Amino acid sequence: MPQASVVMPTFQQSRFIRRALDSLLAQSLDDWELIIIDDGSQDDTGSAVLPYQEDARVRYVRLPRNGGLGAALNQGLARARAPRVAYLPSDDVYYRDHLLALCQALDANPRASLACAGVRHHYNRSADGHIAGYPLQLVQCMHRQGSERWLERSQIESDDLERLFWGKLRLAGDVAYTGHVTCEWVDHPHQRHKVMQEPVGGINPFRLRYRVQEPLRFHSTVGNAIDEVAHYAAMRARPATASAPDGLKILLVGELAYNAERVLALEEQGHTLYGLWMQEPYWYNSIGPLPFGRVTDLAHDQWREEIARIKPDLIYAQLNWQAVPFAHEVLMSTAGIPFVWHFKEGPFICMEKGTWPQLIDLFRYADGRMFASAEMRDWFDTVVPGLSHTRPCFVLDGDLPKKDWFEQSAGELLSSCSGEIHTVVPGRPMGLHPQTVAELAQRGVHLHFYGDFTQGQWREWIAKARALAPAHLHLHANVEQARWVQEFSRYDAGWLHAFVSENHGELRRANWDDLNIPARMATLAAAGLPMIQRANPGAIVASQTLARELGIGVFYDTVAGLAHQLRERSAMEAVRANVWAQRALFTFDHHVPDLVAFFRTVIASASGASSSARSAA
Repeated sequence: MPQASVVMPTFQQSRFIRRALDSLLAQSLDDWELIIIDDGSQDDTGSAVLPYQEDARVRYVRLPRNGGLGAALNQGLARARAPRVAYLPSDDVYYRDHLLALCQALDANPRASLACAGVRHHYNRSADGHIAGYPLQLVQCMHRQGSERWLERSQIESDDLERLFWGKLRLAGDVAYTGHVTCEWVDHPHQRHKVMQEPVGGINPFRLRYRVQEPLRFHSTVGNAIDEVAHYAAMRARPATASAPDGLKILLVGELAYNAERVLALEEQGHTLYGLWMQEPYWYNSIGPLPFGRVTDLAHDQWREEIARIKPDLIYAQLNWQAVPFAHEVLMSTAGIPFVWHFKEGPFICMEKGTWPQLIDLFRYADGRMFASAEMRDWFDTVVPGLSHTRPCFVLDGDLPKKDWFEQSAGELLSSCSGEIHTVVPGRPMGLHPQTVAELAQRGVHLHFYGDFTQGQWREWIAKARALAPAHLHLHANVEQARWVQEFSRYDAGWLHAFVSENHGELRRANWDDLNIPARMATLAAAGLPMIQRANPGAIVASQTLARELGIGVFYDTVAGLAHQLRERSAMEAVRANVWAQRALFTFDHHVPDLVAFFRTVIASASGASSSARSAA
């Protein structure tokens, strides 16, 4: 029996793993065994470790697909023979006396269940134990072998190793610290915690990186808990819809942003959905495999052949600026297949990021063009004159939720009990300055700010607003779609983005605030809330135009005037009734019949001239 078992979890780290292995071979304590658990790598990890397997102390186990860190570590623990277990992630490094120091720490502390070494990190920094802001890392720890096991993907995916395992060991005994830096936690972009943490990482980058097929229970140390298993259980449980006789084969390309499950409304009408996704998503860029199912993904590494195989009736590419480069690549490679481009956000970011030429190509060469607002459509006509008149166009907000989330009953108004007005802002309080919160408070108007992760990004704003209005600013956690109606219907009104437009009615002067339909508009509509925004008379503002047309807005110039409006019970009840009566307009399902009719128009009108132009470009 060796003195120490070393478990090495690895995934796609063939360029790092030799360095890690060599650092183990150089240990001053050589009485160890190594169990390499390859968690479904598709690089040349197997070839990289092959020479090391000539050492009888080294065992290599390759799992057929990625099952997650917890499962990989448990596979290693199940095979470990020594009384002590250490960890060496394949991208990290041991220094010469690392294993010896950890063994000595455990031997010197019989009550200790866990030993921890000092660690070098972030290139040239070091810590004697905990790295500030992080849990203990695998590379710096050794523990006694026992019955405890790591939490696995079916339970939770998290970068909080304390939650996954260390916390269990702390209940069993003390932690012994060596006091010496004997290992290195190597800093690079594909570290698991970076892939998990918003805003650079998140659930969608994590899904792509580890090729996760199933719904996730996911909670990183910097974001909200996400339980896709519970959230989409009903959608996954229902039988698949049979293809309609005239059903379309629709290839979704790019990403689906927020409320991705809206596309199920197309499947529920008998259309067959396929997915081909961008490869560098942000946390909010929803990509496949989609946790609610019903969409068949194409293999990205051979997507041209896959498209030729399935022969889609239509390519429906979307949605935000991150998807522009890949959507453009697909557009230019699929002449002969009707192509619809649906753009939500945002043209000015494309200018900033250097993808403006591809964005313009998408609009010029697409067989069908979709815009998030009529104002956005008209603005693009100033960029490419006649754009909206030369081929079929359709106006539809790209982030509309599915109707399933609108089916709950409304709650009782908070103001009916407190006598004061209660307003809500789901997400960032755009344009609401701390002084504005104070002015509202002076007039008995409360502000309820939802989104605990967002609140972490607005700490300074919260501190200032609380200092000015301690009793009238209220912070709440994030609310999932299934609770929108129940939670938000308790408020008298909800805030859209508060801003003063400066376009003076001239479309070319419009900025993103003017052209955008905020995603929260549908959230507030679900709960039947009157929507507060600046009046902006004489300006072109998309959300203002829509709210006035539907009679669902509360428009203000001054806080005093707004407070007066919010206390006009009969007028506010009339606005609330208008919102409630027109809630369906803010669901994707409501627009599916017209959208499919638009698709059929695009298919019928797609011309050889369009394909020739795409091929020539």
